Amino acid sequence: MTEGYNTESFQEDLKYMGISLTQEKICRFIQYYEMLTEWNQRMNLTAITDYDEVMKKHFVDSLSLVNVINEDRNISLIDVGTGAGFPGLALKIAFPEMKVTLLDSLSKRISFLNAVIERLELEGVEAIHGRAEDFARPGKLRECYDLCVSRAVANLSTLTEYCMPFVRIGGLFIAYKAEKTSEEMAAAGKAIAVMGGKTEEIREFHLPYSDISRTFFVIRKERPTPAKYPRKAGLPGKEPIC
Repeated sequence: MTEGYNTESFQEDLKYMGISLTQEKICRFIQYYEMLTEWNQRMNLTAITDYDEVMKKHFVDSLSLVNVINEDRNISLIDVGTGAGFPGLALKIAFPEMKVTLLDSLSKRISFLNAVIERLELEGVEAIHGRAEDFARPGKLRECYDLCVSRAVANLSTLTEYCMPFVRIGGLFIAYKAEKTSEEMAAAGKAIAVMGGKTEEIREFHLPYSDISRTFFVIRKERPTPAKYPRKAGLPGKEPIC
């Protein structure tokens, strides 16, 4: 399945981060890439389609979460605003012991994700069409997960309101960011506290063998999120807690 693809750089990047994948898992990443580029011709899934760039900027970037989580990966994870499955679906392929939920508000993306899940015969993963404001309500997915992750393009205050309600007490919300901005972190301080969280770590790093910078904001949930959060659709983005 990897014929015609040079996977050496991908494997070197993973080795740099302490990850070793079986040939079967590497084949699944190649299949994922092929489906991503195929479906991208008829719907907007990603602006990045070059093979080497997808492998590093989507797959390696997604798996770089190992920089900040411990070795126990037998956890439940929800990826809010997953888009084309980054980071949640990539994490599921690499670490099949994870129980993963992929949440996105666009049904066409969910159709793509379900097609990939079926083609790769993945178990313990579900793709859900919906908004975070709705599924974080009591009786749905509220406080059900050990870990919530998001690569969504939104300010940290807004992401915190979307994501923290999904996290159980003692669990983590980790936001992927292209760069560290002290202003954004300062502005998000109140939202983090209101949602029951405490900033545990801000980890800056570069993707392997590149000058591509990344920052993880790691937030630990210490208290229940007040019942009135998240607010109704649109408000977290329009009126962030500050």
